[in-house]
Amino acid sequence: MNPYTAAGVDTAAGDLAVELMKSAVRRTHGPEVLGGVGGFAGLFDAGALKAYDKPLLATSTDGVGTKVAIAQAIDKHDTIGQDLVGMVVDDIVVVGAKPLFMTDYIACGKVFPERIADIVRGIAAGCAETGTALIGGETAEHPGLLGVNDYDVAGAATGVVEADRVLGADRVRDGDVVLALASSGLHSNGYSLVRHIVAGAGVQYGDNAADLGTTWGEALLEPTRLYTKPLLQLIADQGDRIHALSHVTGGGIAANLARVLPQGTWAEVDRSTWSPPPVFRVLAELGDLDLPSTEGTWNLGVGFLVVMAPEKAAAAASALSRGGIDTWQVGVVREGARPDGDWEQGAKGVDGGAVRLVGAYADQTAR
Repeated sequence: MNPYTAAGVDTAAGDLAVELMKSAVRRTHGPEVLGGVGGFAGLFDAGALKAYDKPLLATSTDGVGTKVAIAQAIDKHDTIGQDLVGMVVDDIVVVGAKPLFMTDYIACGKVFPERIADIVRGIAAGCAETGTALIGGETAEHPGLLGVNDYDVAGAATGVVEADRVLGADRVRDGDVVLALASSGLHSNGYSLVRHIVAGAGVQYGDNAADLGTTWGEALLEPTRLYTKPLLQLIADQGDRIHALSHVTGGGIAANLARVLPQGTWAEVDRSTWSPPPVFRVLAELGDLDLPSTEGTWNLGVGFLVVMAPEKAAAAASALSRGGIDTWQVGVVREGARPDGDWEQGAKGVDGGAVRLVGAYADQTAR
């Protein structure tokens, strides 16, 4: 026996996993991708960047977090890849960048070829939906460090934006409208709280969740909505009217919006403009929590925020809604003195604007 196999690493299983995923990965490749699948490094022809006056590369890296534990618990692995693309590629569009390519990394206790291929097929499908080439990746087997059925996934992506088209706080103005784009559910944040609630209630992921119309596991694995193409189209249509974007991930709505507002500005996000989807309400009730107490953890139905000039905001919201993403106005950016009270001011090391959520959430049947 190969001594490496005796140590718990099955290189043949890794090779089979690559064969199973090849066709899905190739479908993300355009003529810019050179060398195909399996090289030591992915190659991408950057010649198209010559069309830019001053191209800036945008990069992002992330994982899916403890959501993978639910996929492992119910042995369903074909949606985790889309979650990874959502967490990585959708961060790039925040600065107005078009994604170019992505790489992934999967660490596991034991390589099960079909499982690895399912994960990568999901990544490839998400890359195809966002116009991103999946040009490389790595699967690492870590026996003794991870359990046989354990794995984690991470990825990194690179995009490009013209230097004078970068979106951000410096473009935001007094009177700008804040639009909310609906999430598909929990996306990929706050799953440590989710798992804590579910475990504390003695719920099994295979149990039927009557209020959610499916099993708990399937409901909690609802994949992350991908916003890249609709937002890039919005930027193309609205041009300089789009000032800033915010991806609502860890930290919730207020913290992530505050990151893209300039110092000295503030915005109140009106809860009454939407009703958090059932999955948030059911989990909060199961955990004996009120929804406001979860606002720093879950997106509560808002996956992205657009800060833009007011004159075309209604038209932008209508266009996104017609395209399948429910979109509505939640607030207005203001400068100067702000009302008394508790505010979220900046996050992740960014000393930005101030944001707070006000009012009460709409009735569950309202949105």
